[in-house]
Amino acid sequence: MNTSFLIPERLFAMSENSKKKFYALNMFDVTDVEKYVAYFSRLPEVAPQYGGRMVAFGRFRDNVAGDLAPRQVLFLVEWESEEAFNTFRDDPELVDFHPLRENGTASYIWQTFDGLDMSDPADVSIDDVLAVLKP
Repeated sequence: MNTSFLIPERLFAMSENSKKKFYALNMFDVTDVEKYVAYFSRLPEVAPQYGGRMVAFGRFRDNVAGDLAPRQVLFLVEWESEEAFNTFRDDPELVDFHPLRENGTASYIWQTFDGLDMSDPADVSIDDVLAVLKP
């Protein structure tokens, strides 16, 4: 029995009400608390200058499912755009800043995602969800 179905291409366009976002997910183990705290203490001032907003910061609790080796810390930052994130990451004026993160952590995973602002799920339509799910 074929259970596949076709969804019209028009459903994959982001609705006018959707708030498209760009996120950077960081997961890592802390190896030098002093260096990472030096990085983190400057981040609330630095990230907003580049269009970043810290969304979540947390400690690993449990591996519920999946093949990825657990990391101690999760950090999620919302960026105004991919360009804003790239400017933050590549700005030569931050040459002394990023090494604090790099030298204070190990097993670092830094991945970026396009996504939706879910602060009010009522503003997100099924079309918005389908747009994210489309390969």
